[in-house]
Amino acid sequence: MTDTTTPIVLIAPRQRWWAWIPAGAALLGLVVFAIASLVPSDVIATTENPRLGVQQPAPYARTPASAESVNDRVVYNDLPDDVEVYDTDGDFFFVTVSAPDQSVLSWMIGSPDPVVDLLTEEGKNGQRTSAQNRQISLQQMRTATQEAQFVALTAAGFAPEIEPGAVVVQDVLCRVFAEDGFTCDERFQAADVLEPADTILEVDGTPVANIEALGAALDGGEPGDTVVLTIDRPDEDVMDVTVELASDPQDETRTIIGFVPFDTRTVDLPFDVSIDTAAVGGPSAGLAFTLALIDELTEGDLTGGRDIAVTGTIRLDGTVGPIGGIEQKVSAVHQHGVEVFLIPAEQFELTEPDPENPDDGVCRWECLNEAGKGEVVLIPVASLDEALAVLQVLGGDPVVPAEPIDVG
Repeated sequence: MTDTTTPIVLIAPRQRWWAWIPAGAALLGLVVFAIASLVPSDVIATTENPRLGVQQPAPYARTPASAESVNDRVVYNDLPDDVEVYDTDGDFFFVTVSAPDQSVLSWMIGSPDPVVDLLTEEGKNGQRTSAQNRQISLQQMRTATQEAQFVALTAAGFAPEIEPGAVVVQDVLCRVFAEDGFTCDERFQAADVLEPADTILEVDGTPVANIEALGAALDGGEPGDTVVLTIDRPDEDVMDVTVELASDPQDETRTIIGFVPFDTRTVDLPFDVSIDTAAVGGPSAGLAFTLALIDELTEGDLTGGRDIAVTGTIRLDGTVGPIGGIEQKVSAVHQHGVEVFLIPAEQFELTEPDPENPDDGVCRWECLNEAGKGEVVLIPVASLDEALAVLQVLGGDPVVPAEPIDVG
């Protein structure tokens, strides 16, 4: 009888140390990865500071974030009986980017990607603190939703009104620029006591509820005079600061404090509509908000049944303003499977396509027939009217304004 038992081969003790080589290499790799994921990227990563023209540590990176439906964020409350909200087959999407802290590991993985932009501390926050930028970004988003509501309801046939808002500091002006025209050599004295996101409540004890009231309170003041401002600073108490008035460099007859205010005007709507921004900051979703509101408050379907990504600020006159992070936003749109992306024409040079290099640059109307072929088609638009015209070419319905309503 043949013995078919598999023989047992014993490894001699002197041979077993070879087994530790791959195990040790794997363990070492895990340790290296763990350390690389904890060490900040600015230990080795640098990028250019364009203001100074020098390389600086890069602790952050601008990366694609998300493309989310605006329609899902619009909330209507207590609508009059003669106002109808219409269902739509397609959605408008607003697009966001992020600028998170980077580790050495994330830098190693992300740096080859052309849509990942390394950022210095100044590249992310400018001359402000992170907290100040956060407050400013949220204020910009609040302003964007107000402007979108005004423009959208006007286009939809309703009659919103604009009310003046509080006086909030956006930035302190530069009095004297360096020869490069970019670097500020001397700021107004207000820079010593005012910070971005400060709200000015009073001037010498006189309440100033809006920018018009501030101008009236300063009327009669002369350059060199001082006034006491009562301000409300985020995360701090209300305080008094003393500011020296100055003449406006553009108009020597005008006396100013020396700061740029936010546009904090609010819209008095004929009914209650709000947009849940979920603490998303910045003004770049203005056009997306506008189109979504028009689509839901008028008959027909602006999207023609497709999803449309949109970025760009919206001004009260209906023009579309520039935004940042366009490369990252295009990537986010592509990742979410949206194939049409309306972008601001103001920041792009619109030229005729080169037949020999059809992918060179950003195309406009001639690219509309490419929509729906698996790639993101970028369509620059300069105004709300132009955006609506593009949507019609894509198969959307024209806007039919609602009948005026009496909400008195």
